[in-house]
Amino acid sequence: MNRRLVILLLLTLLPSLSFAQWNVEIAGTAANADGKRIELYGYTDMLTQSEELLDGTAIDREKGFTLRCYITYPRLVFLQVENYSQSFYIEPGRRYEVYIPRFDWDLDEKRNIFLEPEALPVQFLNVGENELNLQIGRIEATVDSCLLLHRVWLDRRYHPQRAYFDTLAAAVNAAVPDGDNVFLNRYKEYRLAEMRLAMRFDSRKRLIGKYIDNAPVRYHDENYMRFFFALYEHSLSSGTKRIPFDRMRAWVAAGDLQSYVDSVGLDPLLKNEQVRELAVLQAMKESFYDKRYPREGVKKMVRKLGSSTKFAEHRELARRLQDSFAKMEKGETVPTFELPDVNKKMVSLESFKGKWVYLSFVRVGDPNSLKEIETLAFFRDTIYSKNKDVVFVSVVCDREFQKMYHFLKNNRKAARYNWTWLHFDGNYKLLERYGVTSYPTFLLINPDGGLQYDFTPPPASGILLHGPWEKREVPDAGGEYLFR
Repeated sequence: MNRRLVILLLLTLLPSLSFAQWNVEIAGTAANADGKRIELYGYTDMLTQSEELLDGTAIDREKGFTLRCYITYPRLVFLQVENYSQSFYIEPGRRYEVYIPRFDWDLDEKRNIFLEPEALPVQFLNVGENELNLQIGRIEATVDSCLLLHRVWLDRRYHPQRAYFDTLAAAVNAAVPDGDNVFLNRYKEYRLAEMRLAMRFDSRKRLIGKYIDNAPVRYHDENYMRFFFALYEHSLSSGTKRIPFDRMRAWVAAGDLQSYVDSVGLDPLLKNEQVRELAVLQAMKESFYDKRYPREGVKKMVRKLGSSTKFAEHRELARRLQDSFAKMEKGETVPTFELPDVNKKMVSLESFKGKWVYLSFVRVGDPNSLKEIETLAFFRDTIYSKNKDVVFVSVVCDREFQKMYHFLKNNRKAARYNWTWLHFDGNYKLLERYGVTSYPTFLLINPDGGLQYDFTPPPASGILLHGPWEKREVPDAGGEYLFR
């Protein structure tokens, strides 16, 4: 082929190839967030609700940013800056213009925003009245107003009246009639169906017969999947009419996936193999967080299902479910990090491998943190002199590095705080991975790099008096058992 013709073909194809990498663009400005990182997240699936990063960038000096991603179906996404986020739906082939007005970024230092969340304010510009998010907003506003107006007759604690729900459904259909947008039609349908289930106007059997049986499993539709999991919620993990809970627990404890799956398949609502496996995955997630079930048995069941299923979607869901089980649980390897110390020298958590690390996340301006820091200072010399394999590491989570600097350099008590101090350096994802939702938070890492406890006690609990790092010799009882 002529070389010029090849070059011409490549030049023709390049624009389409680059566009195929993304088909949604979010362009915006932020009033007072220069230099901050803004990120776009979405759920990987509705079972684990794990988040995946779709795109991220730094807000430039001109206060602007652009985010891009590729989707094949409308999807719920989250626009996030630091610990603040806002959710909305995006559609393939769309460009969104947004504006983030002036915002108090120091709000998280004034109150616990995990207990009192604050949404990231996001304003959409140049959108038509039929834009997807506005339509969904109309549905939700109509539902809320009807529930408020008829709250006595629709209260689930009593006996909801069907006539008032019919009024609600009619109001929703009047506010947003069915149209060409299939996703919006389904959103409305699943929303009302889930309410009928919750208020017991329709049985699970009837709703499953209408929406699940003889219909494809729409893994790509987040609203369908949310409705599916509402239909099968605790339908297996709490036992069934035919199978008592104790038998279900025994199968899980033994890792007997075959008996579990075959037995629940006797339920007419679970005869479909694909639906049955998905319901079993949901039941395993519920069982993992149920203290009555052995966690190791649940993990084994999920591994077996993931390796034996013929459905590719279930293999991926099983893998993600296993990943979600491994988050900051006793015995799990703690993720490492590298953060600056008070002299801005980078220190890695990996450098303490082989030692017991009593890791604390604190704020030097927080009274509760200061109390625990004083307790650490009281025990520090004793602990370090008795056991060279124990170290204290404190990560300061105050927004400004200077707060840590002045605390350690200009504080008259600074000499007492002679252990490793690091600054979190604006790494909010690190705090999220470590499950830090309040200050102070403590974790004890064993010499193998694993988490010693599900919940690590603070210094004031007395853990430093006799920690697990102390070697205890058990005297020979001459064949007799010594109670301790």
